[in-house]
Amino acid sequence: MRRVPGLLLGVVVAAEVVATLLAWDLEPRWDTVLYAVFSVVTAGAGALIASRHPRNPIGWLFCAGALVTALGSELAQAWALRGLPGVTVAELLMATSWLPSGYGWILTFVLFPDGHLPGRRWQVVPWAGGVGLLLAVAGWALSPDRTVEFRGGRNPYAVDAVPTDELLAVGMTLFVGAMLASAVALAVRLRRSSGDERQQLRWFALAAMAACVALPASFALWYVVPVVAGPLAAVALTALPVVACLAILRYRLYDIDVIIDRTVVYGTVTGLLAAVYGVTTLVLGTGLGGGSVWVTAAATLAVAAAFRPLRDRVQDLVDRRFHRDRYEAVRRMTGFLEALRAGQAAPEQVRDLLRELTGDAGLDLLVFLPESRLYVRPDGSPAPDDGRDRLDVERAGQPLGRVSYTDADPALLRRLLEAGGLAIEITRLHVELRRQLDEVRASRARIVDAAGEERRRLERDLHDGAQQRLVSIGLALRHAQHQSTVEDARPVLEEALSEVRLAIDELRELARGLPPAQLDAGLAPAFRELARRSAVPVEVSAPRERFDRGIEGAAYFIGCEAVTNAVKHAHATRITLRAARADGRLVVTVTDDGVGGAAPARGSGLDGLADRVAALGGVLRVDSRPGTGTRVTAELPCGS
Repeated sequence: MRRVPGLLLGVVVAAEVVATLLAWDLEPRWDTVLYAVFSVVTAGAGALIASRHPRNPIGWLFCAGALVTALGSELAQAWALRGLPGVTVAELLMATSWLPSGYGWILTFVLFPDGHLPGRRWQVVPWAGGVGLLLAVAGWALSPDRTVEFRGGRNPYAVDAVPTDELLAVGMTLFVGAMLASAVALAVRLRRSSGDERQQLRWFALAAMAACVALPASFALWYVVPVVAGPLAAVALTALPVVACLAILRYRLYDIDVIIDRTVVYGTVTGLLAAVYGVTTLVLGTGLGGGSVWVTAAATLAVAAAFRPLRDRVQDLVDRRFHRDRYEAVRRMTGFLEALRAGQAAPEQVRDLLRELTGDAGLDLLVFLPESRLYVRPDGSPAPDDGRDRLDVERAGQPLGRVSYTDADPALLRRLLEAGGLAIEITRLHVELRRQLDEVRASRARIVDAAGEERRRLERDLHDGAQQRLVSIGLALRHAQHQSTVEDARPVLEEALSEVRLAIDELRELARGLPPAQLDAGLAPAFRELARRSAVPVEVSAPRERFDRGIEGAAYFIGCEAVTNAVKHAHATRITLRAARADGRLVVTVTDDGVGGAAPARGSGLDGLADRVAALGGVLRVDSRPGTGTRVTAELPCGS
């Protein structure tokens, strides 16, 4: 069964090849070529439909109609033109084959697109058409008035006893009535349809209306310019099976809205611009002369200046009249852009607005990042390809983003994206800015970590290296002093010992700003060591859990700097040093009962702390009113 459509297509192609060879130069070449193309295209469309939807009779109707046209019309006509044996049979087939082809279109109209009638009451249409076909073929084939179609000037198949005129009149009445009823059935089905079926019907109805205009026009022009009339009818007929095939196979269904919309809009704009050009030329030509170059230039400039505002105005009028929902949606998008310019809306809200206006809750907006060449969501998260339909958003040929959707109307979505492109571009810039800020923060955090690591290295070198060696030297000199009996050597040794003590004190002062070795064991031991070395009592409360080394180093230096300030500058008598995790942050608080009045002036220790905390994405607050002591609070992000 699957091979039958291909076999029928092969028979049609073979018949048309033979018919073309036989009829070449015996009739207008456009007639030979265009109607051969019509038959082959119809058979090809039918074969595609029948192979993919074998239960849909429309594919088989196209194959059968193409076969009747190829054999009963094209090949029979070529056979008769050549005067080959059996010419009268060929002439009879040629004269009557158009009626079965017409009946095929009656069935197509009433069954399109799913192969079922719109309702039971429409069963009368194919029956009436079939009866009309039989009566009309009998009246046409047996009529003695059919003389032009035969070479001998008479119909060899005429039967005088048969009322052929009555048969033809009744048959054509039923046939034409069925044809009109099938067109009404198509219109009724279109009015009641929705979704994909509506788009299928709109495609086919557009092609049918074009044929309804082209065929009468071709008939009217036949006796005036036949070279135009013939091709016009052939092209109009060829478009019907092509469009029907595209509609049934659901290929780019929703582009029909764009085609109709653009045709109306640009057709109207073209007419209005032509009027603008003509009026400008007429007005200026009166004063400057009809052949003046300035008149042509001014008219061209007027058309160029009027094109964009005129197109937008016509588009709004068309949407308001024929696409009210689209018009209201675009108006909402325009209002959103106005709110965005006024700072009353965030650009990232454009995704939620698109979901609302299209009714597609799964719609997703992605923005394009030029540096990484990636598409990401407005929150910066990557978006994998989910295989859904997509529409690209561009401006001046450069990609801005992409919208993936499931249930949205592509025509409406495309119009909304055209209107809301500015919001998408601003969203992309925001995402780029946030990613750059995140990179800066990460870079600053890496710098802080590197600095902390360098401090720890210096601490190890000082504690384990130079300081220990100096201590050893001091002990050796002290031993030499006690063992020496030379009185003159004692002052020299004493001076050397003094220098060693000074060096040790300087090294200890230098190492005081470095993280203590206890920080390797955690923040709590480091804070207790800091309290032990303080000249003022320090109450310590810190968690035992470990944090990132950079966070622990920053927390230690915050506590160290705040305690040092409280001792040296605030003249505090009691200090409280606390650290605790709260809402994904490590909160370090240093409170003293000193004189207060501390402020993070430029270049001060508190200013340096603020920079360190900001580098890690944290916040530093200083509460220090005169006479009430000082509270330094630092919040450092440490994860959940």
